[in-house]
Amino acid sequence: MKTNVGNVERVIRVVAGLVLIGLAATDTIGWWGWLGLMPLATGLLGWCPPYTLLGINTCSVKKSSDA
Repeated sequence: MKTNVGNVERVIRVVAGLVLIGLAATDTIGWWGWLGLMPLATGLLGWCPPYTLLGINTCSVKKSSDA
């Protein structure tokens, strides 16, 4: 698994996932809040399967200075 989710997006995914899970755990929203596990997992791993299938990569590319 190669990282394909950038750092800013990872933070957003983790926060959104935790908020959804918290709201579901307190019965503020319905069962669908547990879907927050998906953005939480992809944010923690830094890898998103649909991004791989679609060829999307939001990581910044680090260029080496081999000159």
